[in-house]
Amino acid sequence: MGSILSKISSFWSSADNKQPSSKILTNEKCRNCCYPKSEMQRSDVPDKYLKWETDFPNYVPISYTSDSIKGKPWADPEKLPEGHVWNQVDSQSKIDRTSHEGEYKIDGGVPLNPIGRTGIKGRGCLGRWGPNHAADPIVTRWKVDDKGKKVIHPETGKPILQFISILRKDSKEWAIPGGMVDPGELVTATLRREFGEEALNSLEVSDDGNNSMEGKIEDFFRRGIEIYRGYVDDPRNTDNAWMESVAYNFHDEDGNAVARFKLHAGDDAVGVQWLDIGRDVKLYASHADMIQKVAVRHNANW
Repeated sequence: MGSILSKISSFWSSADNKQPSSKILTNEKCRNCCYPKSEMQRSDVPDKYLKWETDFPNYVPISYTSDSIKGKPWADPEKLPEGHVWNQVDSQSKIDRTSHEGEYKIDGGVPLNPIGRTGIKGRGCLGRWGPNHAADPIVTRWKVDDKGKKVIHPETGKPILQFISILRKDSKEWAIPGGMVDPGELVTATLRREFGEEALNSLEVSDDGNNSMEGKIEDFFRRGIEIYRGYVDDPRNTDNAWMESVAYNFHDEDGNAVARFKLHAGDDAVGVQWLDIGRDVKLYASHADMIQKVAVRHNANW
């Protein structure tokens, strides 16, 4: 297993060919509900009061930061020192405090969610005040029949794509196998690390097959295309902490690269599978929006 994952890590590189990213700007999944893994109820935020620019005098949300992140070395302290830097990369800690959405506002010494109100203050269960950066590798292949021919959707008349999806432990929802970007880490490094940890935790590839797979792995993981870069409508978002992501698509056109791997879920997931892509797919956070962009790019069923 280790040798294959190390080769993926060595061969995965940033693609020069980037697709302009449409923005997924909404707070549908982080409003008017109970905060995940808690009994904390968000204050009601009607659509007309979403934006900070709209006066909402009755808005008095509770403040909540989960005990699960307090005192953790990878998390911000509850109170940041005076003069703390925002909207830039911290030169000492290497933590990226910039947002893909541009400069965000600071109110009372803490950042304001760039999309608007969420009904709860604090950090919730997110480690960082402000943007929490993640990377999402979308690995796809064509769904084929027993004869190796592409399966066509009966209604759209388009071929069906599949992507490697994990079943999250926390929400029991299918999701892209992504993860958090470490301080000072390149997004491409996060992509390969998280994909290896969450979806290829236990590769069943024989030693004899290693050499024959090396060239295919190298070629495959050099063809990533950026699909999305920006804010994520994540149920963990708060008024002062939120998720952002960079998503890349790695497509196995002829099914001779990762499509041959036997998948095994990592520590952060309870299941992993090739999942059919279509408009009825129910996924975690904004992942369905990212997957739709991939389907459109490949002219596949949606």
